[in-house]
Amino acid sequence: MDIEVLGALSVREGGRPIMPTAPKPRQVLALLALHADHMIPVGTLIEELWGGAPPRSARTTLQTYILQLREQIGEALTQVSDRCTAKDILVTLPGGYRLETRGGNIDYQEFERRAGAGYRAMDAEDYTGAARRLADALSLWTGMVLSDIQAGTQIDMEVKRLEEARLYALDQRIEADLRLGRHRELLAELTVLVNRYRMHESLHGQFMVALHRSGRRGEALNVYQRLRATLIEELGLEPSAALGRLQRSILLSSPDTLGAIGAGTGGRLVAR
Repeated sequence: MDIEVLGALSVREGGRPIMPTAPKPRQVLALLALHADHMIPVGTLIEELWGGAPPRSARTTLQTYILQLREQIGEALTQVSDRCTAKDILVTLPGGYRLETRGGNIDYQEFERRAGAGYRAMDAEDYTGAARRLADALSLWTGMVLSDIQAGTQIDMEVKRLEEARLYALDQRIEADLRLGRHRELLAELTVLVNRYRMHESLHGQFMVALHRSGRRGEALNVYQRLRATLIEELGLEPSAALGRLQRSILLSSPDTLGAIGAGTGGRLVAR
């Protein structure tokens, strides 16, 4: 079974799509896909579907959704020479269900593998390799996680976790590019990112460095002032000490300064 969640949901068995049309069975499939090869307790599925106020028929209705999913899996299996059954793939366990991938491709696991290789290259100061590997990891994303799925509390939590992982990989890829002297090439991308993530200090710091190294010192200082005004207005906080050191370095015209920024500085993140 092949699973994609880094964009619209896609679940395929033997190349055949398994995709119910009704929102709640899709929701069940999405949560099972996010935890592929691991058991999801019945209570967790019920909470995802109905929150804190499930109907009396919740367990029976959930069983109906599981049967519908197995019907689609069974139809896909008839198209391939495979002796297993739908119950072997969507497994009932004491207290829950598990979606078996049987060694199939899972895009979020592949993202984690590629990103991990990029982080190891960063640690080894192989910035060319890190930039390449992290860009390769990020290429797996085709949009927002599960963009076509109605999300409850459980899916929403997983979406936030994966989006945070994507943003960290992006942050590290940009840092690798800066260390390779690609500041001018980054300006357009960072312009978009700092407007999307209005309180992400690391991205703002990277934008300041890229602008300053491109001979745009005044604009770099304006980025700091805009971020500071936003943090004070929204959170009542000043920028971090690391970002303050970067601003002072730019004021003193030290365009090679880079150590004050990066994901490791503990920059606050509030996506807006």
